Amino acid sequence: MKKLVRGNEAVVIGALVAGCDAYFGYPITPASEIAHTAAEYFLKLGKIFIQAECETASINMVFGASASGMRVLTASSGPGISLKQEGVSFIAGCELPVVIIDIVRAGPGLGNIGPEQGDYNQVVKGGGHGNYRVIVLAPNSVAEMYQMTILAFELADKYRIPVYVLSDATLGQMMEPIDIVEIPTDTVTKNWKLDTTPESNDNLLTSIFLDYDDLEDLILHLAAKYREIEENEALAEIHLAEDADLVLTGYGITSRLLRTVVDRMRAEGYKVGMVRPKTLWPFPKQAYFEQVNPKAGFLVVELSLGQFAEDVRLALPLRKVDLLFRVGGNVPTEEEIYAKAMACLETRIGV
Repeated sequence: MKKLVRGNEAVVIGALVAGCDAYFGYPITPASEIAHTAAEYFLKLGKIFIQAECETASINMVFGASASGMRVLTASSGPGISLKQEGVSFIAGCELPVVIIDIVRAGPGLGNIGPEQGDYNQVVKGGGHGNYRVIVLAPNSVAEMYQMTILAFELADKYRIPVYVLSDATLGQMMEPIDIVEIPTDTVTKNWKLDTTPESNDNLLTSIFLDYDDLEDLILHLAAKYREIEENEALAEIHLAEDADLVLTGYGITSRLLRTVVDRMRAEGYKVGMVRPKTLWPFPKQAYFEQVNPKAGFLVVELSLGQFAEDVRLALPLRKVDLLFRVGGNVPTEEEIYAKAMACLETRIGV
């Protein structure tokens, strides 16, 4: 079934298709439609919806519901995500599967409700205290917001880990069609859960380890799991990069502009390609080497002051990596990207 929806509505539909049992959250622009849509659909389907008194309360409700074995969703934007960070660290320490949607708005502080990617470090690098990681998916369309929400629940259960869908105000508010398809939602057996059954009486979910060696063992156990995720779950889209003199790279809404510029420049005879990460963690390092011209330069385009570019440079320590950014709620135009790409080509090959 095709349905024309906002990106914010698409994640709720994706969550329901994935068998989500409960939503806990607090509305914040430009993510409020997620709470509005969840309030309508979850209750009609006999599922749990609670608007908490604040973001801190909502993430702790998420903690409790996930600990009982439920598939749980929450959503927010920058200031709200900041308030959830302590809870996310506790959830990661207890190895609980949850899905969190971040519809990024401009900051710091209250900023405004325009699109930005300034939450990159906050989300991709952990955000809370301690040695932990979260999987971060980066959609670039309303259809992918739907699809990646479904994938997020699968990955969360598979690895017992928090999974973010990192989007932005443009994708959250824009409307595009999605194909709603029933899929098998075979959830894993959660032998670790705490519920009302006698079988769970001896289960323990905790992140407090007063013995130093016990805590070190937990951290090393998590690190081994994170290495497995890095080996198996990194995703990227590669477009016309095999022979490119210049590769444009970005995620989310900016990657749609990059593809337009790449196709335009190819039509004009310039060898330009694109790499788009679909996972920001694990970062798809191999995508920048496999099927990419080893002599290509790179141009990062992002809606922050180079937070994403830092990871590109770490992946490509011997390559020239240029940066084009806009912030404050601004999105670069096709002409801005085209002009910057032409300048990079002139520097590299003297076009």
